[in-house]
Amino acid sequence: MTSFRNTHLKNIALIGNSLPRRCGIATFTTDLQQAISKSPVGVETAIVAMTDHGHAYDYAASVWLQIPDEKPEDYIRAAEALNAGRFDVVCLQHEFGIFGGEAGSHILALLSRLEMPIVTTLHTVLAQPSPAQRRVLTQIIDTSAKVVVMAEKGRALMREMYDVPVEKIEVIPHGIPDIAFCEPDQAKAKLGFEGRSVILTFGLLSPNKGIEIMIDAMPLILKSQPDAVYVVLGATHPNLVRNEGEAYRESLIARALDLGIENHVVFLDQFVDQATLLDFISMCDVYATPYLNEAQMTSGTLAYSFGLGKAVVSTPYWHARELLADGRGILVPFSDAETIGTEIATLLTDNVGRNAMRVRAYASSRSMTWQRTAERYLSLFGDAAQRRSRPNALLSGGSYASVRKLPASPEPQLAYLLSMCDDTGLFQHAVHSVPDRSHGYCVDDNARALLLAVALNTPGEKLLPEPLTARFASFVQHAWNPDEKHFRNFMGFDRRWLEDRGSEDSHGRTLWALGECARTDINPSRRRWAAALFADALPTVEAFRSPRSWAFTLLGLEGYCAVRKDDDFAQRIRLLLAARLMDLLARVETDDWVWFEEGLSYDNARLPQALILAGLATETTAYVAAGLKSLRWLMKMQTAPVGHFRAIGTDGFGDRRMKPRVFDQQPLEATATIAACHAAWCADRDIEWRSEAGRAFAWFLGSNELSMPLVDPDTGSCRDGLHPTRLNENRGGESVVSYLLGLVEFRKLSRAIGHSSTIAPLHALRA
Repeated sequence: MTSFRNTHLKNIALIGNSLPRRCGIATFTTDLQQAISKSPVGVETAIVAMTDHGHAYDYAASVWLQIPDEKPEDYIRAAEALNAGRFDVVCLQHEFGIFGGEAGSHILALLSRLEMPIVTTLHTVLAQPSPAQRRVLTQIIDTSAKVVVMAEKGRALMREMYDVPVEKIEVIPHGIPDIAFCEPDQAKAKLGFEGRSVILTFGLLSPNKGIEIMIDAMPLILKSQPDAVYVVLGATHPNLVRNEGEAYRESLIARALDLGIENHVVFLDQFVDQATLLDFISMCDVYATPYLNEAQMTSGTLAYSFGLGKAVVSTPYWHARELLADGRGILVPFSDAETIGTEIATLLTDNVGRNAMRVRAYASSRSMTWQRTAERYLSLFGDAAQRRSRPNALLSGGSYASVRKLPASPEPQLAYLLSMCDDTGLFQHAVHSVPDRSHGYCVDDNARALLLAVALNTPGEKLLPEPLTARFASFVQHAWNPDEKHFRNFMGFDRRWLEDRGSEDSHGRTLWALGECARTDINPSRRRWAAALFADALPTVEAFRSPRSWAFTLLGLEGYCAVRKDDDFAQRIRLLLAARLMDLLARVETDDWVWFEEGLSYDNARLPQALILAGLATETTAYVAAGLKSLRWLMKMQTAPVGHFRAIGTDGFGDRRMKPRVFDQQPLEATATIAACHAAWCADRDIEWRSEAGRAFAWFLGSNELSMPLVDPDTGSCRDGLHPTRLNENRGGESVVSYLLGLVEFRKLSRAIGHSSTIAPLHALRA
């Protein structure tokens, strides 16, 4: 008996198809569940069964819950039920065809919400996945504590094609029934094939199985073994029946008739229970798997026949190539009827050679019995649960499952941003990807767009077209109301301002854009304009009461003070606003609430970012320390149980110290977090900040609650956010600029870390 690394497992859930649904995954899931439930460690098991659209099954009591495959909300409800059920581990049986959504993507909405470790068994590993298949599988792997494949080829593909760490991959062969080695005569008599030489193929019938090749090989076999019969056992695959009826089976019957061998080919159109199946395997002399495709990672039919000590002749698909090596079976070329016929005929006429092959196969399969398979899975589950009980790696510097590979950052694409602008500026909103003129414009979005324009003035990035940058600056200039000493915010499509003054936050955000423009813009004249307007608008902030307006202004002062070092008023305001944030933190902070306010709201990470940068600029270590401490706490609040970035949802804005709500999530939260992590890295050079920034950026790419990408990297468009069961398909100005700002910031951080030896960390600063 395997010694288990964690004997405290109590409840295991398996997600997959389940009998009586007719498919290999259903058989595997049911067999694995039964094997685990019979183990001596006393673990309770439950199956969460996937039910295909339009079907109903009389499931056994072991099926605890079923999920209709077509609706994302049903996957979300299942995740909630699993969390409430307090399962120790969830074991996912993955095959692309059994889950709803593109490439089975609906399952990601379930996995991303689970609060326990996930162990995923991959029944298929594609060497050439479609982009959607790669995206889905990569996210499943990222979410999983361990990934199980059933052959060494699967391990190699995981490493080569998906860059999965070797320690995350486990090879556990397909389980088999533990049946005594026996001769076929008794089973032949029972099933009516007494006195015949029997060749068997079983499994759901579909064109990729290559049955027609075996039929073509039968005339050659019959020349040397006239009593031979080829038995094809299995119902037609339900998907094939649904789309084409029985056309494939009928074509095979017609093929046998044309060859005049209809009395030597028997089609048994039935899905049999395990006891009957074992009788059929027992009675065959040769088992054949003439599959047409090399990319077959797992074959339960091959494993079962091999495990019962059968002589197997197979094409060299991946699973067969490993299992039948070293004389444990015979491999023949794909689609080669002559060779497969010759090899089977030789086996049928060579009793000594055939029986020696049977003995080798049976002896080598003893480690594959379901009892041994269950032991290996339980050991794996115990290890995953033990790792999960440790502090989450993504918060503490290690990994609870494995270290996630940071996302690759694409090149910024500006096509969609350009489509969202007219000769006035950037539109506020869009209906899907069509600019919505009815909501006009706002200075918030155009200030963000100006920030993007100057952020792109960085080595390695492509500048915005000059007329567009000038247009954003012009909008900001026009927003300034010198009579009120405030920036206006909202403008109708008719270019009429809808207010005399905007909010404190919009004023602060505009100052931020002006400060960066004063320091970084490529145009010297525009830099001077930005500095002058910043100086005019800064005094208004002294009376503001919004912490975010203070933070945005501090971010603007970072740029402005770099070019106007002699502006004593600006230096005084910087210290005043930083002191206000410090005072808020001192008054509100408790042991478990390290924040400036009684609730979390929007653009949260800008507060610690502003304190960190103000501390670095003024060499005030207390500001930096407070910013780092509050940012670390915020990162914990923004991390889902399985480790991905979870933006603070708008449903919970302002709730007093309540657990943050999950929805709706907006792009600007991820962007703010990326920038704050960059500031934190500048302060203490902890490489983990790059990992945290990478998790926040990965939110855009699909590492989120719905496991769906918000962005189209080819155009630069970005959806407005995540709802509980769907993406917000509208792609407004704030979203597209937030994504591009986050992308540019992440690229900047990645480049900086590559050249970090030239920059002094915080401890080198003078206190």
